[in-house]
Amino acid sequence: MFPNNNRNDNKKSPDQPPPQQPEWRRWLWPGLAALVLLWVFIQASTSFSGATQAQEVPYSFLLTQAEAGNIAEVVVRDTDANGTFKSAVTNPETNQQISDFSVRLLTGQNANERLINAFLDNGVSVVPQSSEPPTILLILAQWAPLLLIIGFFVWTARRAQRQMNGAFGFGRTQAREYTVEKPQVTFEDVAGQDSAKAELVEIVDFLREPDKYIALGARIPRGVLLVGPPGTGKTLMARAVAGEASVSFFSIAASEFVEMFVGVGASRVRDLFKRAKDNAPSIVFIDEIDAVGRQRGAGLGGGNDEREQTLNQMLAEMDGFDQNESVIVMAATNRPDVLDPALLRPGRFDRQVTVGLPDRIGRHAILKIHTRGKPLDSSVDLERLAGGTIGFSGADLSNLANEAALTAARRNAKKINMRDFSDAFDRIVLGSERPPLSDPQERRVVAYHEAGHALIAALVPEADPVLKVTIVPRGQALGVTAQIPNDDR
Repeated sequence: MFPNNNRNDNKKSPDQPPPQQPEWRRWLWPGLAALVLLWVFIQASTSFSGATQAQEVPYSFLLTQAEAGNIAEVVVRDTDANGTFKSAVTNPETNQQISDFSVRLLTGQNANERLINAFLDNGVSVVPQSSEPPTILLILAQWAPLLLIIGFFVWTARRAQRQMNGAFGFGRTQAREYTVEKPQVTFEDVAGQDSAKAELVEIVDFLREPDKYIALGARIPRGVLLVGPPGTGKTLMARAVAGEASVSFFSIAASEFVEMFVGVGASRVRDLFKRAKDNAPSIVFIDEIDAVGRQRGAGLGGGNDEREQTLNQMLAEMDGFDQNESVIVMAATNRPDVLDPALLRPGRFDRQVTVGLPDRIGRHAILKIHTRGKPLDSSVDLERLAGGTIGFSGADLSNLANEAALTAARRNAKKINMRDFSDAFDRIVLGSERPPLSDPQERRVVAYHEAGHALIAALVPEADPVLKVTIVPRGQALGVTAQIPNDDR
């Protein structure tokens, strides 16, 4: 393995928002309830409407069959009767063979006495049944249509309201909130940045015990600017401060403030700081603040005017903090030179904390964190890995540990060994391995070329020691001569 002294990777430590509830789950139970009501209504309407699949026969024909003793059973209601013949007969109206029948009864007092007596004289099982459904089903049958209509209008209104919020709610902040109830990162999860952590301890103490500072008339810095290369853990550091102090943490990227509509950025800034004050004590973290915090008056066009309005609102909000409001603004950037001077004056971002690349000791500590929970072989030497990864940021080391685990998984190993880390290092720095050159002459030329690099590195005084020489193509390189320095520089 060898260092990558000129790395300029844009990777950052992962900062995933907490999972949100899917939209469909909000409507699961109301939807099921509506389906149940609809089913009950349909069943009630079908069961008690008097409808039947049996063919209707003339009243006189049924009377003849009843007196002849050809009725097996009958169910009598107020206005009709259904039943079954003992032997199939031909319906005189349809000329079809039927076994089941339906008939409309006569109206008037004792109008059906002869038919009923015929049933009873021939031993037919007569089952009287009310045409009215049970009270609960009757109520459901009466009110279900109205309830379904009301439910439909409520659903339509809520859907329209959500669409209206989507169309006119662009002024609300997009910040992700991490409250104290959720698992928080602490300083134990941050390694390789001892000097930066030491500067932030005072911020944590103020959030824990603000009265101690207020009683002495001290003014804690309202803004802390984290400055450093990409991937060094600036976002992780801000979350660790919130975790140590057990306060709410609002995280947003500066680019999310500015949209195509004029005034959206300023509105989102106001909404963000209002939420932070309502949840005080709290921390507001703005990532890549140079997206809106660039020096004013340096650009042209409406987009620049909108960015300047957003910046002006941010400056006004930071000036509007009361002494007793425990809200601290933290921001991260890798371009402090382009920020507006008004942002950096005392009372705003008056404290800058440098979060640089870790040294050898820091890289060792970071590797320990990122290999926790990973089964390591006894051949793995984290100290040696730390010495060979000069120029790696915390995100790079996290990626190295993950790639080593993936390499071990590809060969179906139970543990991660040193070779896996070496292959992962080459894969990250040089790229994926490609098939060797097929032309012997090309391989000879590449071999001479890399041998020249190795000889010069070995003979020139003060040159870094040669780690490996290879003519195996990786990425866009046909061969590599790798050198590793003896110390950080």
